[in-house]
Amino acid sequence: MTTALALLDEGGGQGLTMRALAARLGVTPMSLYHHVGDQVGLLRALSDRVYAEVLEGPRGPADPRADILALLIRYHQAVGRHPQLTLAIFAMPEAFAGVTRQITDRLTTLLTELTAEPILWRDILVDHAHGSGLSLASARGDRMQVQVMLEQYQQALDRLLGRLFSARRTDAGF
Repeated sequence: MTTALALLDEGGGQGLTMRALAARLGVTPMSLYHHVGDQVGLLRALSDRVYAEVLEGPRGPADPRADILALLIRYHQAVGRHPQLTLAIFAMPEAFAGVTRQITDRLTTLLTELTAEPILWRDILVDHAHGSGLSLASARGDRMQVQVMLEQYQQALDRLLGRLFSARRTDAGF
């Protein structure tokens, strides 16, 4: 998986082929098919590995806003570290499964507690994480710029969640 992720990071979706991975590992492509099935299976395994940390965050007392914020910040950072993986999953939607599905389901569940439109808000928040996370790749060599972009993402996310919570309070008659 480490070698496959390196190939993906280096050459994007076109760089990660079963032949290229087999050549880098010094094995036959058929041996890879035995372990991961196909290209979709390889992408699923990679996404499970990269995004597993997103679900591992601390869980304290029930605070949906804090949970959503923490989950999305971890997801945004994972997208920023490996943007080519996200782009490969966009290009091959059948690879969307496993941990990425669990992240989406968890976010939907948390949003269900806050809004009558959890799917709409999930899509808005995930798209925002993708767009901002993918843009981190352009600043990868500049630590100061990356830090600024991370802070801007967190500020924008906090504002979006603030709107969601203020709408919830208004809807509830607070």
